[in-house]
Amino acid sequence: MKQEATLDLTLQKEQNTSIPQTDMASIRYMFQEMNQQYLEHQPAAYYMAIKRIMDVSLSALFIITVMSWLTPILAIIIKLTSKGPVFFVQKRTGYMGVEFNCFKFRTMFVNDEADTRQVSINDNRITTIGKFLRVTHLDETPQFFNVLLGDMSVVGPRPHMVYHTRYYSECIPYYNLRLEVQPGMTGMAQIKDYIGEISVERELRKRIQWDIYYMKNRSVWLDINILLNTFVCVFVKAYEMITGKKGK
Repeated sequence: MKQEATLDLTLQKEQNTSIPQTDMASIRYMFQEMNQQYLEHQPAAYYMAIKRIMDVSLSALFIITVMSWLTPILAIIIKLTSKGPVFFVQKRTGYMGVEFNCFKFRTMFVNDEADTRQVSINDNRITTIGKFLRVTHLDETPQFFNVLLGDMSVVGPRPHMVYHTRYYSECIPYYNLRLEVQPGMTGMAQIKDYIGEISVERELRKRIQWDIYYMKNRSVWLDINILLNTFVCVFVKAYEMITGKKGK
């Protein structure tokens, strides 16, 4: 049975004074054109097999070499700085709309809105250690277990909360196309700096645009390129947070 969903944080419609009507028309045309192109695209026959081998290899390597010692350290810090579990488990929408449990290190105080309200900048629910974990994306490292289990891939569209998926699918054209591939820990939208809170509708449309671009052009080399760009972005943001210096 279809469930009606509403967002606590409603997407703000942008005014015509800031975005011309012609721009909105071009966005609609872009989605139509991208949709047609995507339907005609098929990745190389060997792609899925190599992608799975990469996923299993990378996730197993990271879990053994990094998470084996990082997890106990972060677990102690998280438990000492706030009450609640070490891990935060949330229902996310996966391949073909199938729900799965997405793992993260807990970065917020335990609250009743965690599954319905997206995190915003300077959100008072975020703990002190949580701010560092979110900026460096260390909070998402437990998702390597999701990759190992086959719920996710290392590269692909980011999975949204089930609550938000139901809402976005009704107001964003071609939103559900992104569900036709496995969700990922990082993707095209993320390396294009579309990360975090979604406050305006056009920003979400741009994320979907890059998700569809990835689906249309996915290849082993594009996945590797996205991974390398992600590592650079993470190190830069971590450096800026630790030193307090912002790059130009």
